[in-house]
Amino acid sequence: MALIATFATLALLLALVGVYGVTSYLVAQRTREIGVRLALGAEPGSVVGMVVRQGMGVAAIALALGVAAALALTRLMTGLLYGVSSTDLVTFAAVVALLATVTAVANWLPARRAARVDLSIALRGE
Repeated sequence: MALIATFATLALLLALVGVYGVTSYLVAQRTREIGVRLALGAEPGSVVGMVVRQGMGVAAIALALGVAAALALTRLMTGLLYGVSSTDLVTFAAVVALLATVTAVANWLPARRAARVDLSIALRGE
């Protein structure tokens, strides 16, 4: 059980780093656009909300596909489980909530950095 928990924690950490990396890259590519938005009067909170909303939209689709695939493959896991049904609603809900929270944090960190971008650097260009 400890080995499974260790691998699950590492997988969650890898997902966090992956989402953070992709979001950071996308935010870095949009620095000029974000600078223009801020220069035209957008609130930093709205910029953070925009980046997080876009990241969570992709995450919602991925979570829905992941839950559908997990439900489709539950028959393979039935023999490995003890005391829990293979379609335990509480387990599925907890995993989705945990992944959504981790994804929200991984999207929020680069979004917060984007909202603090120096306008003169962002508008100067490449």
